[in-house]
Amino acid sequence: MTRLALSRLHFPVTTLGPGRRVGVWFQGCSIRCPGCVSLDTWSAKEPDTDCAAVLAAIQPFANQADGLTVSGGEPFDQVDALHALLVGWRGAHSGSVLVYSGYPLERLQPLLARFDGLIDALVTDPLQLQVPQTLPLRGSDNQRLTLLTASGRAAFAHLDVPQPNAAPALDVMFDDETGTVFFAGVPRRGDMKRLASLLLRAGHQAATTEDKSASACR
Repeated sequence: MTRLALSRLHFPVTTLGPGRRVGVWFQGCSIRCPGCVSLDTWSAKEPDTDCAAVLAAIQPFANQADGLTVSGGEPFDQVDALHALLVGWRGAHSGSVLVYSGYPLERLQPLLARFDGLIDALVTDPLQLQVPQTLPLRGSDNQRLTLLTASGRAAFAHLDVPQPNAAPALDVMFDDETGTVFFAGVPRRGDMKRLASLLLRAGHQAATTEDKSASACR
């Protein structure tokens, strides 16, 4: 059975694609864009989770979901695990599939034939802080949304036009065991730093997982 290095799962995610979505985050990223807010997913670890176990974990709520969003980390650093996960999803669910990657689209093109019919929409290219951020689902406007299926075009085409006045929302996720709070979505530049400052001023302990080598964030 194919194994993957998993960061976390969550449902529902409403900020990374249309509708209520299952979110799967892979652990490990070789790209490491300056300013990324998911620095906690950069470090690699041994693949320690069966893809079958991931599919079993999301099964109880997958039938309530409008789709699956896979992010990270870098999913294409674990290409076999990504393929196995999407094959399993497609075998049981009709919801759309959105995958995030920091690789340029041109680098992924040789792999996409293997994923034919498995990915409806693909966000590619590295975050670039010097580029404006007006497009939905993206941290910088150089990142491309490629629609690979008819279902992808129907579900995501409206998200490929600038929305300069739209304020991206963030889903909030709580870990009851550790007290950790996770956010899912694409914040505006500096949002996470401002949030941490507000919490500190209110007397709370706060730290974010953004890359501190850059002044803005994804």
